[in-house]
Formats: sequence, C-alpha cells, structure tokens
Amino acid sequence: MKTLLDALQEGRLIELPDNNKSRALEYLAALIEAIPDIGVEEGITENVLAREKVHNTGIGLGWGCPHARSRHDGEVVCAVGWSPHGIDYGAPDGLPVHLMVMYFVPETQKNAYLKEISSLAKAIKTQPVLQDLSKLTDLGEVRHALLDAISLALESTAPEAKARMIQLEAKHAEVQEFVQGIPQEVASSLVPLTVLVVPGLRPIVLCQDAELVSALEFHEKLATQLSGQGRAEHQGLHVLVRTQSTYQPDRTMYDCLAFRSKK
Repeated sequence: MKTLLDALQEGRLIELPDNNKSRALEYLAALIEAIPDIGVEEGITENVLAREKVHNTGIGLGWGCPHARSRHDGEVVCAVGWSPHGIDYGAPDGLPVHLMVMYFVPETQKNAYLKEISSLAKAIKTQPVLQDLSKLTDLGEVRHALLDAISLALESTAPEAKARMIQLEAKHAEVQEFVQGIPQEVASSLVPLTVLVVPGLRPIVLCQDAELVSALEFHEKLATQLSGQGRAEHQGLHVLVRTQSTYQPDRTMYDCLAFRSKK
C-alpha cells in the first residue's frame, strides 16, 4: 500500500466538494493531473469516465477504486476523496461510497497496481474500521483509519516505509496538540477544508460550509497568511494548516481546519 501512503504524505486526501459521482471523479482526476510529470498526460478525466461507463468500480463496503491507464512510463499514483454523506455510486452491494481511491496506472506498472489494489482489498476485508466508513466523522479520522491499515500492511516491509509513516503521524500530532488546547465547544465545531492557491487568482476554498467558503474566498490576505504563518484569521474565522502540497506550476494546496470564534 505504498501508493496510498504516498498520497497521504503528499496531501492527496481531500474532502470531496460534491456528492455527484461524475463530478467527484472529475475532481480526483484533476488532482492527479496536477501532480508534477503527470500534468502532461492528456485525457485522464475522459479515460476515467469512459472506463466507469463500461465497468462500475465500486468494490463494496463504501469503497470505489476507479483508475486511468497510460501508455507513458512512470509510477503508480493515487488520489483519495472522502464523502461524508456518501455518493450514489451504483456499487454491487448498493451502499453509498464514502471513499474513492483513484489510481493512475502506466502500462509498465500493471503488476505494481495489481499488488497495491490487492493489498487494499485485503485490508478492507480484514479490518473492521474500513468496513463502516459512515462512522468516520472528519478527515482526521479518515486519515488515521487509513494510516492504521497501512501500518498493518507494512509490518514486514522496509524500515524506511515505516519511518515515513512516523513522520506523517508526527505532523498530525501537532494539529492534535492545537485542538486539545482550545475549548471543547470550539473543538467540537472544527470544520475541515481545502484551500487551493494559484498565483494571480483568488484562492479556491473547498468545504461543505457555504458561508465559510464565501467569507474566506473574499479574504485578501488568506494566501499570504497561510503561506507565512500556517494559519489565518478573518471575521471571527480561524484557519489552521494541517498539511500543504506544491504542484506545478506554482500551485499550493492547503489541508486545513477552521472554526469560528465564540461571539
């Protein structure tokens, strides 16, 4: 499950801004296209949507694993989208999909992809926390559930892979320390969101809270504060950066937590 670990470490676990299946697929495909060296690939979105029409990629228990193939060389990569409410996916068991793991698979990496998807399927089958995704309430819980699954899968693998997991968990421990330092009534109202910063454009805020999105997207100093301080404040809103990832050309995606000051 190295590819899934890469996605978590590089910030490609996001809360899906739309519960429509096609639009969710398009959004994850766009995330993959934003990865350096893959952005030159054409037709990833079309590839994924076309394959989905021929074969539904829902694997049951709230999981969907779409993929796009490529004739170019490269590594298998993935992006992960979480839907709190679930997506009507047409899965074999009829359950809504809460986690979509989209893979990009070069022709030379078919075996690596099959090994990856086999490991994921085994983890879902054997680990109860991955079998009832509707119980996961925020992006932090999703991340920890996936890290636990990866940890079990990597028990007998190379030490460097486990070291990378320790580093990733340490980053999120910093956020937990912040959360524990604020009042319980505030902590219970934390809202996960993603901010995409593109030079010359207004930041794009992805979140289920429309009021929060509207307020932050018109905050002129949002990008500057997130970049320089790792947090931002605006009209009683407080935003904390959990992780950030840089994409070409000069684009930055921030995975954040937000809360409103008590009036």
